[in-house]
Amino acid sequence: MAPNRTGSRERYRAQVREEIKEHAREQIATAGVSALSLNAIAKRVGMSGPALYWYFASRDDLITELIRDAYRSLADTLRAEFDSGADISAIAHATRAWALADPQRYFLIYGTPVPGYHAPDDTTAISSEIMAVLIEAFAAQPSDAAATPFDAHLANHREWAAGHEVPVATLHRAVSFWTRMHGVLSLELAGHFAGMGFDPALLFEDELNTLLAH
Repeated sequence: MAPNRTGSRERYRAQVREEIKEHAREQIATAGVSALSLNAIAKRVGMSGPALYWYFASRDDLITELIRDAYRSLADTLRAEFDSGADISAIAHATRAWALADPQRYFLIYGTPVPGYHAPDDTTAISSEIMAVLIEAFAAQPSDAAATPFDAHLANHREWAAGHEVPVATLHRAVSFWTRMHGVLSLELAGHFAGMGFDPALLFEDELNTLLAH
């Protein structure tokens, strides 16, 4: 039987793409996404700059792949936590551990937008899986908190939660959790707590407990 050369070429191409992405992640970890250089990556993998474009059509194409990978990694991490029976607290700590393990990966999806870059719609679809886990987790922990003006507003602006037939209060808690959790994480990872003399982990825990008390 003749060897499947097409399959071999595709496997090789996939391997090279992963190698390119690994070098890109290392470069971003060192200097940030704005410093991403395809020519520098090409040298690391032993090819010319033009040759690299056979694997990624542009710098934005490479950034998109890295963003997809980051969202997919976090979405899968949180889904696995929830499906294993984890509560909101455990999901929050899993998010923090994921962020601390690779701060630049975190900033790639929750940091300052890359100038001139516009992520395709499918990255939003992956990111919505993260919110879906939060909505499902809060739906499993009903609250009797009093309604607020934002609850009334959400009642008419809940398209982003399509497919989740849950009370508005559940959506409110999921959004509040998402914004406050990432607020603390973003400040911590950017070094804004440096020199203030307190433990960011305890602040994170305190914010979490405050959220869960309502």
